[in-house]
Amino acid sequence: MSKYLITGGAGFIGSHLCERLLQQGHQVVAVDNLVTGDQRNVQLLEGYGAAFRFFNHDITQPFDLDEPFDGVCNLACPASPIDYQLLPLETLWVSAAGTKNMLDFALQKEAEFFHASTSEVYGDPLEHPQTEQYWGNVNCQGPRSCYDEGKRFAESLIVNTGKKYGLDTKIVRIFNTYGPRMRKNDGRVIPNFITQALEGAPITVYGDGYQTRSFCYVQDMIDGFMAMLEAKDFSGPVNLGNPEEYSIRRLAEKIVELVGSSSPVVYKNLPEDDPKVRRPDITLAREKLNFMPKVGLEEGLRETIEWFKR
Repeated sequence: MSKYLITGGAGFIGSHLCERLLQQGHQVVAVDNLVTGDQRNVQLLEGYGAAFRFFNHDITQPFDLDEPFDGVCNLACPASPIDYQLLPLETLWVSAAGTKNMLDFALQKEAEFFHASTSEVYGDPLEHPQTEQYWGNVNCQGPRSCYDEGKRFAESLIVNTGKKYGLDTKIVRIFNTYGPRMRKNDGRVIPNFITQALEGAPITVYGDGYQTRSFCYVQDMIDGFMAMLEAKDFSGPVNLGNPEEYSIRRLAEKIVELVGSSSPVVYKNLPEDDPKVRRPDITLAREKLNFMPKVGLEEGLRETIEWFKR
């Protein structure tokens, strides 16, 4: 079995990755400064005993452990628009200095480097659906630029470090992902709608509601991560997500129906640079990773709603 260092390991997706690796018998060291991570996720993972360790640390500062590692998985970064717009400099810096520090760590340990990038590198896309060859349409000075450009820079840093030093690197681009352990007030659309529906509050839709997203259940996303970690002679970048596309209006109606809520839907102005469409082309992921999401939106929403109720 292998030993992995997971940055952002107390976060939503990071904690699920830690858990999957632990379930498969690997050792996991999670690093997170808990700015957007959740201590409750750490407590859950501590149930795996000595196979799991946690360090509260900001990876923009140097980090070392005097022990070997087989893999470094870099998931550390605010990912919610509310979080990264409140923490723009921190978001840029973790994508730059944080990624550099963890690349140095991987080089020192001669470990594989896995990086969680994002569909936001495509910006407000002029190509639909988005393939890995699309270069994107990003406003480098807009309110989302700290996240979009930070992730674009990180990809370049990783690719060029790998080429210069012969480091084995892998990059996945995550499309909208949801499921248990999302934070109630993290600002993303599914936890927003579920929370509002459970409270009987108005469902807030920004814009006319006809903008679209594709939603991938978290366990499907982790399946993609594991396939990428196990892949030979493939470094990506590769899109991971569910190619089924839904309008935000339809999503709101479906969540109200599943919750059994009487919440009305209200419409507000669309935020600046908010993408009008988002849908992954996962042809490459199917070819290289045999990746295909299995959990439909209604099934995944039911699981997520039950978790929020608890």
